[in-house]
Amino acid sequence: MALNYIWIAFFLIGFVVAIFQLVFLGNTQIFTDLVNSIFDNAKSGFEISLGLTGALTLWMGLLKVGEKGGVVNILGRAIAPLFKRLFPEVPKDHPAHGSIILNLSANMLGLDNAATPMGLKAMKELQELNPSKDVASNAQIMFFALNAAGLTIIPVSIIVYRIQMGAENPADVFIPIMISTFAALMVGLISVAIIQKINLLDRVVVAYLGGLTAIILGIVFYFSRLPKEQISEVSTFAANFLLLSIIILFIVLALIKRVNVYEAFIEGAKDGFNTAIKIIPFLVAMLVAIGILRASGTMDFIISGIRGLLSWLGVDTRFTEALPVAFMKPLSGSGARGLMIDAMATYGADSFTGRLACTLQGATDTTFYIIAVYFGSVGVKNTRYAIGCGLLADLAGLTTAVLMAYLFFG
Repeated sequence: MALNYIWIAFFLIGFVVAIFQLVFLGNTQIFTDLVNSIFDNAKSGFEISLGLTGALTLWMGLLKVGEKGGVVNILGRAIAPLFKRLFPEVPKDHPAHGSIILNLSANMLGLDNAATPMGLKAMKELQELNPSKDVASNAQIMFFALNAAGLTIIPVSIIVYRIQMGAENPADVFIPIMISTFAALMVGLISVAIIQKINLLDRVVVAYLGGLTAIILGIVFYFSRLPKEQISEVSTFAANFLLLSIIILFIVLALIKRVNVYEAFIEGAKDGFNTAIKIIPFLVAMLVAIGILRASGTMDFIISGIRGLLSWLGVDTRFTEALPVAFMKPLSGSGARGLMIDAMATYGADSFTGRLACTLQGATDTTFYIIAVYFGSVGVKNTRYAIGCGLLADLAGLTTAVLMAYLFFG
C-alpha cells in the first residue's frame, strides 16, 4: 500500500530528525513545534476541504450541464484516437474522456479551482471501470501522471502574485514555466507508458503529441514577441475569456438540447458537495504527515547538505535559496505558495531567487495532494507505481525549472 508506507515514513523520518535536534542541538522546542504542526495541519486540511466545497459544488454543477448538453461527448470524440492508445481500458465513447480533457485544459490555463472538480469527476468515471475498487487501475494512474505534471500554458495565479509583490515584469516567468511543465508532462507520460507497455511511437500518438508540441512552441513564439508589459495583460485576459466562454458554451448547448439547465446544475452540485465531504479524512491525514516532516526541520537539513556539497564542488549555489519551494511543491501547494511569496519578499520579486521560486512553483503540481484527494475521493488505497511516476515527473519539471532560470535570468 504506497500511501500507507509514505504516510508512516513521513512520521518516522520527522520523529527521528526531531530526536536528532533534541540530542545534538539541544532544541527542546522541537516537540512542541511538532505537536502544534499536527493540530494546525489537521485544521488546515478541514479548512481546505471546506474551501473546496464551493468550487466543487459550482464546477460539478456546470459539468453536469455540459455533460447533458453534449460538450463532454464532443471533447471525448475529438481526443478519442489518442486516448484509445493511452487509456486502452476505457471504452471509446466513455464520458471519462471528456472529463479528462476538461481537467487538463483547466490546468493549462492555471485555473486550479476549476481543474480539481473536473479531475475528481474523471477519477470517479474511471473508478466505474475499475475491477478492483481499492487498487488503482492503469487508466487512473495514467490520468494521475498527466494531471500531476500540471502542464501550464498561462500561469495566471503566479503572475498575479508577482504583480502584488511589485515585479517590474510580472509575466517574465511565463515561458520558463511552460517549458518546465511540458518537460514534466512528457517524463510522466513516458514513465507510465513504459510500465504499461504503451507504444508511444504509434503514428496517432506521435501526431497528437507533435501537435501539442507545435502549439506550445507557437505560444512561446507569440508571447516572446509581445512587449513584456503586455504579456501579463494578454495571458490573464485569455485565461478568463476562455473560462467564461466554456461556461457559456455549456449553457447554450444545453439549451439547444432543451435541457433543464437549473435542474442539471443542482444535480451535479449535489455530487460536488458530497465529494468535498468525502475527501476530508484523506486530506487531513496527508497534510498532518507533511506537517510533521516540515516542522521537524528535515527539509532544512537536506537543503543545507545540498548547498554544502555543491559549494565544496565549486558549483553555483544560488539556486539553493529557492529549493524550499521545490521540496514543498509535491507536498503542499499552499505551503509552496507561501515559500514562493517569502522568497520574493526576502530577495526581491525580480531577483534570480524570486524568479526561480516562481518558476519552481509553476513547474509541477502537488503530487501528494493529488494522490490524497483524487484517489481518496474514490476509495483507492493501493496506488501501485503512481507516486513513483508522479515524483519522476516532478523531478523533471523542477530540474528543467532550475535550468530555465539560469538560461532566462542568469
